[in-house]
Amino acid sequence: QKDLKERLAKLVTEPFARVAYRDAIKYLQEEIAKDPSKWQFPEVEFGTDLATEHERWLAETKFKSCVFVYDYPKSIKAFYMRDNDDDGGETVNAMDLLVPGVGELVGGSQREERLDVLEKKMAEQDLDPEDYWWYLDLRRYGSVPHAGYGLGFERLVCYVTGIENIRDAIAFPRYPGNAEF
Repeated sequence: QKDLKERLAKLVTEPFARVAYRDAIKYLQEEIAKDPSKWQFPEVEFGTDLATEHERWLAETKFKSCVFVYDYPKSIKAFYMRDNDDDGGETVNAMDLLVPGVGELVGGSQREERLDVLEKKMAEQDLDPEDYWWYLDLRRYGSVPHAGYGLGFERLVCYVTGIENIRDAIAFPRYPGNAEF
């Protein structure tokens, strides 16, 4: 990419934008309403899991920078994410870092440290506690408020090198018939 150096320089010199998921959905709805035929996934509402085209539009067009989207709906996130207390648990304390040219690069959340709340959330999602005994024991025998995140390594490689197709950045490619299990 011709603008790779400029894009990387902007990454370290300009602050990242921040937007609540609820506001991101409003921005997307306004843009999609202009011409829904331009979008592969034009149906966007609170509770929609954002597609790459939505993530990239937010980063590349709306904010023209890296952007943190935070406070995602509880319904589309994992059971172990801590509910936000200020909205009655409709959202969780989670965030994604969206970057131009890629979409989501990093995802993270505060984890639920309260055993009773964690067990209730598992029951709501019909998860068998026996399958998660080890995870529940982490809370049962002591925990503290904590968070975690994950970085998509191949996506990072795409971003810093300008590679457009993630398949070209995978160190150990997978293809039909090569997995033995």
